[in-house]
Amino acid sequence: MTTQTLPAADHRGPVTRQERALAPDLIRGAMLLLIGLANSANFAFAGQPGVDGTPHGMERVLNFVKLTFVDARAYPVFAVMFGYGLVQLARRQRSAGATPGAVRKILLKRNGWLIAFGLVHATLLYFGDFLGAYGIVGIICTLFLLNRGDKFHRIVLGIWAFELAYVLYSGFRSVVAVVNSSGPAQPLTNSPNPSLAASSYGASLVDRLHEYPLHTATVIGFIIVVWLGIWAARRQILENPAAHRTLLTGVASVGLGITILGGLPLALVGAGWLHVDQAAVDSLSYLSHVSGMFGGPGYVALFGLLVAKLLDGRRQTLPVQAISALGQRSLSGYLFQSVCWMALLAPFTLGLDFGSTAYTAALIAIGVWVISVIGAYAMSKRSYRGPAETLLRRLVY
Repeated sequence: MTTQTLPAADHRGPVTRQERALAPDLIRGAMLLLIGLANSANFAFAGQPGVDGTPHGMERVLNFVKLTFVDARAYPVFAVMFGYGLVQLARRQRSAGATPGAVRKILLKRNGWLIAFGLVHATLLYFGDFLGAYGIVGIICTLFLLNRGDKFHRIVLGIWAFELAYVLYSGFRSVVAVVNSSGPAQPLTNSPNPSLAASSYGASLVDRLHEYPLHTATVIGFIIVVWLGIWAARRQILENPAAHRTLLTGVASVGLGITILGGLPLALVGAGWLHVDQAAVDSLSYLSHVSGMFGGPGYVALFGLLVAKLLDGRRQTLPVQAISALGQRSLSGYLFQSVCWMALLAPFTLGLDFGSTAYTAALIAIGVWVISVIGAYAMSKRSYRGPAETLLRRLVY
């Protein structure tokens, strides 16, 4: 009787429900609310950053909160988690016996399909798509970063130290600009996006084909945020957040401190509580943008600490389960939001307005997020992955 040796596995299938860690899913599900608040406002105001230039009453508060905690601060969270997910996917494949070549093939195929998803999303629904950019960055990371050693990955810490110094320098320049402000006071205005103001779907589609390539090119630089997620995933920080409380506390304090302080001056302008000239507004806008990337690791670390506390109690409440279910279906949730913005806010569809554009955008964003949480939880109870996730997995595996 002879014994046959089976060949090494070419690859394994997608992650099972039992293999998932709570922290990444909870982060993705919760942060989709901030993504919704940002993108719905862009749709409602047909431009960026999506704020009322002449706010009154509670509109001032909405502008202040959005510019301090949301704008340029939500998407870096998903960039961190994207890098984290690349390592998790590769690790699962290797642990199942997949060869290095097979792992690389799976990652390249998955990111290639993300580019295709992004192109369809941007063409049909929203120019501000990030899926295509994630796919491009994912291919770069697969080819040049994932198989490097720990010493090489320490480079990213040096890059972030440089970024911190640059943010401090930008902050100094902004202070000088505010102190030297002498021209007429300028409110914060939106940079128009023609596709969001188009009077017909056909016209909006043509505009998106022009806007999407430029938008994608401008956000590819978030690869350094993705790289930080790769560094964190190699240490399995979110799989066992309780063992990394000191690190997470430090990152949450520093990251959120920088991103809040960096966005605060522009938020005061947006709320109509700080009056400066155009040069100062431009300087504060730049400071808000460059400091926003620190919101990525800051928010991730904060949720990591929350999960450590939840796991101490050994009990997941219904809201935590439901939001995590959305996180497991974040691709579907993200695309569902764009469908809703198009259906509810576009000039050629319902074009809803409840008397205040700022209120309308915020209320619709919250409502859409709540519906997506409920829908994701219902899917989880039926062991259904989600339509976009199911399609992507079939295409990849």
